[in-house]
Amino acid sequence: MIAYLVVREGNKWRDVYRLTPGQMMTIGRAPSNRIVLHDDVCSRNHCEVFQQGNEWRLRDLGSRNGTLLDNVPVVGEVPLRPGQLIQIGPCDLAYTNDLAHAFPDTPENQEVPESTGTVQFDNVLDAPPPAHEPTIIHRRGFTRYSGKSEPPGRDRTSRELAQLYRLALDMGAAGTSQQLAEVVLGGVTAGTCADIGALLLLTSPAGPEEVAVPGQLSVIAYKGKQDLPYQKVSDHLSGIVLSSREAVLARDVADDSRLIGRDSLGEIHAKSVICAPIRMGKTIYGLIHLYSTDPEKKLEPDDLEFTLAIGDQCAVALDNMRRQESMAVGLVRVRDENFKLREQLGVESELVGDSPQMQELKNKIARIAPTDAAVLIRGESGVGKELVARAVHFSSRRRSNPFVCMNCAALTESLLESELFGHEKGSFTGATGRKAGKFEQAHKGTIMLDEVGEMSLAIQAKFLRVLEGHPFERVGGGSPVQVDVRVVAATNRDLERAVDQGTFRKDLYFRLHVVQLNVPELREHMQDVPVLALHFLERYARKANRQLAGFTPRAMEKLTDYDWPGNIRELQNTVERAVVLCATDYVGPNDIQLSELGLADELRSNHRPPRELPGSSIVAGVQFAAMSLEAVEQQHILNVLEQTHWNKSQSAQILGIERSTLDRKLKRYQVARPER
Repeated sequence: MIAYLVVREGNKWRDVYRLTPGQMMTIGRAPSNRIVLHDDVCSRNHCEVFQQGNEWRLRDLGSRNGTLLDNVPVVGEVPLRPGQLIQIGPCDLAYTNDLAHAFPDTPENQEVPESTGTVQFDNVLDAPPPAHEPTIIHRRGFTRYSGKSEPPGRDRTSRELAQLYRLALDMGAAGTSQQLAEVVLGGVTAGTCADIGALLLLTSPAGPEEVAVPGQLSVIAYKGKQDLPYQKVSDHLSGIVLSSREAVLARDVADDSRLIGRDSLGEIHAKSVICAPIRMGKTIYGLIHLYSTDPEKKLEPDDLEFTLAIGDQCAVALDNMRRQESMAVGLVRVRDENFKLREQLGVESELVGDSPQMQELKNKIARIAPTDAAVLIRGESGVGKELVARAVHFSSRRRSNPFVCMNCAALTESLLESELFGHEKGSFTGATGRKAGKFEQAHKGTIMLDEVGEMSLAIQAKFLRVLEGHPFERVGGGSPVQVDVRVVAATNRDLERAVDQGTFRKDLYFRLHVVQLNVPELREHMQDVPVLALHFLERYARKANRQLAGFTPRAMEKLTDYDWPGNIRELQNTVERAVVLCATDYVGPNDIQLSELGLADELRSNHRPPRELPGSSIVAGVQFAAMSLEAVEQQHILNVLEQTHWNKSQSAQILGIERSTLDRKLKRYQVARPER
């Protein structure tokens, strides 16, 4: 179904836009709209035209002044019929499927060529070619104002306009304030009878409420026709121009005592002087100073007008140049900060440890990082799965692009879908604008999905399509979004069992299980504990601005003699707490506060005699019973909850897991607090 929107502003038809099936035509003042209307009556996002079935419909987007359709306010959404006018303030948009009848209710003063009976457009987008070609009567590649020589017989105004035109082009091409000053002086001395000209700039532009004084002026450039020396403009004359923001023409300079002196023009017998501000609005940037020493060629009021026009053009060029310089400085600063942050992230993504287990993990990362294969990272909570994912990213060719991390268990199903894939404005309550999802944010980079086993089946299906390279749609949207993202997933769940139970898709499991990285528990490489402890000590001492020499032997023995059920995360938190508590140059055993778990000794592989843990219902010497690890975990969690009187926050701290993880485990076990 071919349809068009023809835009009319005032009495002139301006643009033709073709409505593309499946695409929404947004209209508003914001530059992000497909049709941009430059009028304050129009809201930033005013209305939209979209296809529904076999018809096009119009919907107002809560605009401030409303949308009219044939002078009737639009409420909600309404169908469009050919010939109808969408009215937004002074602007009309005609809806039609035939451009030959696209202009209803043409006013008497409408610009319509009599010879063809059709409307003349400034710009036509996606419009079909006309039925017949127009007759070309003249061609010109260059405007007459850009010529180097002036045709004879033209008046002064025409010549000055041509000079101003060329000067504007040259000013726009200037790259520095020095180049700009030379362009301005060349133009102003060529257009007047001045012997010498100079451009002076203030140290910084003076706004409407700021006072500029002559002492703040410095000469940027000067130009003389006969190699005459430049004499700086007098403080009296420059003070008048700086305070009034007006250009002045002075005569009989040598007879004015206020202009005669060490810094005046009386010494070189100037006969006339022009001093014009370089201004934009009420902001002044500096002065243009001209003077003539020839009594037969005095500067005239027309010269003053010409110089003032050049000064105004120069101010615009200076303002644009300063903006560009500011943006360039800001860009350099942001690049430096970004580089430093990436360096810091790279350092913090380095895997610490010299044990065989860690060396094997590093070697495997080095082999898989250069590829784009999906990676599945498995390991207990706290072993550093996110750190491994960062190491994969910063060792890959995507290292200079974004690394985005998302915890799939932290949000509800609807919020998780919105966070991953984004949403359109109005797609749900609170969606006040379009939002890019994590996949879009990670374009050309890497996305890490932590606890991927907690995804619902519906999101798993959408996630699988992205993994297979298909585009996706934002929540509430209809436009496909294509991304180039490497996926790194992490989980501490038994995905194989979840597949058997039907809670995790088998096809997604195989799509993720291209490369698997198993992160060892800390108790499996205890020789790395001293190295990790010193690494964390240095980091947190630097953050706390403290000078700590290290651990005492007894403190280090206490660290290496512990089971670390919370793995590296628990060690990291323990060292950070020790840095805070330590009152000397060395961390002592009393500064290290450990939280022991009931099964810590049984999980270690050094076969030491089991010890009774204080406050636990599990004691040494308990009779062995063959049971699965999940059953042992469930029983232990229940014992800890009973010990803490079902204080979940305290229990999660003792267990070394997050409170949300504890809640999920209880939900999986279908366990609730018993009624008293």
